[in-house]
Amino acid sequence: MTITEPFGHRLVAAIDARGPLCVGIDPHPGLLQAWDLPDDAGGLERFAMTVVEALGPTVAVIKPQSAFFEAHGAAGIAVLEEVLTSCREAGALSILDGKRGDIGSTMAAYAAAYLTNEAPLAADALTVSPYLGFGSLLPTVDVALAEGRGLFVLALTSNPEGQQVQHALGQDEKTVAQSIIDQVGALNAGDDPIGSIGLVVGATIGRTGVDLSGVNGPMLAPGLGAQGATAQDLRTIFADAHGALLPSTSRQVLGVGPSVTRLRDAAAKVIDEVRAALS
Repeated sequence: MTITEPFGHRLVAAIDARGPLCVGIDPHPGLLQAWDLPDDAGGLERFAMTVVEALGPTVAVIKPQSAFFEAHGAAGIAVLEEVLTSCREAGALSILDGKRGDIGSTMAAYAAAYLTNEAPLAADALTVSPYLGFGSLLPTVDVALAEGRGLFVLALTSNPEGQQVQHALGQDEKTVAQSIIDQVGALNAGDDPIGSIGLVVGATIGRTGVDLSGVNGPMLAPGLGAQGATAQDLRTIFADAHGALLPSTSRQVLGVGPSVTRLRDAAAKVIDEVRAALS
């Protein structure tokens, strides 16, 4: 499928129409067990496709975590392909949570695998890691922008050990995270309403002193619900941010399954809470 409109534009429209929420499909063994499903490719497919059936027509973005599909080998990858196709058919945007990060031809191959129109695993956006140097991301940046797709670049993550790298100071006395934020902002400069290169900033990080005012792009904020973040935390972290804020949750919604109705109701409740907090 050829895409004619940039990802940033499509994301803003999706949030306006469906609300500011991304739901992750994280089919780890505990959730499969809670749904009374086997931890195999068949259970994976029933789990993932139930989520897409419930939320594909109603939420703005669905984010499958690639690792949980890869764990089931070729059969799991086939389910992931089905999920991405079905999200598109249901009208939801997809972010493939792969956190890819490499150099040169390898990064170009990741771009071809996940960000080109011909790719069976094409997603609307891909999460990537800049910690081999921001320039290592350029093959995916070039392909994403050419194909109308997006990226979400890890900047500030919620895991405590991430601070060792992300809060380290560079020669310019900026933190590594701020440098990444600024470089993403430079890629989005001048785009209206926003650019297509986004950030991952955890909703559990609290006040860090970073400046998000120049991002002009999407900001994926994982951590709502089971990880401890609340809708009110979003006001604290993103008070000065300029761009499209996309809070993300997984277990808070998926934990009520496998009922399609309960999944939809849980997602709608989170959307209402986020809208109320951000208004």
